[in-house]
Amino acid sequence: MIIPNVNALSDDQLKEVTDILTAYGCKVMVIKGAERCVYAIVGDERNDDMVTKIEGLPYINRVDRIQSPHKLMDIRSSLATHRVKMGGIVLGTEPFFCAGPCTIDPKNPNLTIETAHAVKEAGAHALRGGVWKPRTNPYSYQGDAKALLVLMEASRQTGLPVDTEVMDEEHLRLAIEAGVHCLQVGARNALNYSLLRQIGEAIASRDVCVLLKRGMHLGSAQEFISAAEYIVQLGNPNVILCPRGTQPALDGYRNHPDESIVPLLKERTWAPVVVDPSHSVGKAAYVPAAALAAIAYGADGLCIECNVHPGKGIGDDPKQAVTPEALRRIIAQTRELWRITRGE
Repeated sequence: MIIPNVNALSDDQLKEVTDILTAYGCKVMVIKGAERCVYAIVGDERNDDMVTKIEGLPYINRVDRIQSPHKLMDIRSSLATHRVKMGGIVLGTEPFFCAGPCTIDPKNPNLTIETAHAVKEAGAHALRGGVWKPRTNPYSYQGDAKALLVLMEASRQTGLPVDTEVMDEEHLRLAIEAGVHCLQVGARNALNYSLLRQIGEAIASRDVCVLLKRGMHLGSAQEFISAAEYIVQLGNPNVILCPRGTQPALDGYRNHPDESIVPLLKERTWAPVVVDPSHSVGKAAYVPAAALAAIAYGADGLCIECNVHPGKGIGDDPKQAVTPEALRRIIAQTRELWRITRGE
């Protein structure tokens, strides 16, 4: 990791660094942070001669060699000071809330629009909503690109940034063209490295975030963080880690609640952690307790399914979406617990 004396290298300085690295079979990856750029060495960084030449440049402060499988996501990396911003707040400075329906029904757009206004009034910072849906049963509703128009109209009316899942290159293209603010990678694609690379390449120069969910089958903390590295190493560090329950399920819950992984992630990476209690427990009545547990473990926020009329929703809403009033209570309780646990 190359640490310059300035916030960003000039074109001539970057070329000089690149020429040195190229001579030793390496290359440089520019990571644009909120306040400064970080320059990662891609390749074998152990060559002492190469490091000496880089550190000898007048505009370079030092070269840090991080022995970690995820050099950029590591809490010791130069991105440790990077902060992800969304919905008008810096994640980690106050609890972040993303809420909305499981699945957007293009045949009933008013339900999504009404829900968007309701979650904003309840205190949410961002709107979630599924345009395309990964379904176990091939005959179940798979989503519709027309729902993307509904989602963006809800964003326009409320001013809330939106989060939606993409599952392939076409979804990615449509979402970016529509102006989606946060791309979600679902649990089934958490280790789809080809998709992670495609997302990283597509957002490298864009003000777009990625909500990366944890894999369904007890993926380790290291595996989870390394999946995020696939995205970040292509130039955009705005990644949010999202535990959402794992398999095998705990009897009575949709999945096995995994909010206890939050402290392990916090010890190893600088990335914000936003927990999804809705998919974790799979039943609206259990969501408030799961949400508070996540905050108690140190989560930076929550991603919650919410619908003004859960019974009229499609997908998981009838079973696991909370009402706006329930969301309002969760947000109020979360803020109080945040003050208690963080001494504010």
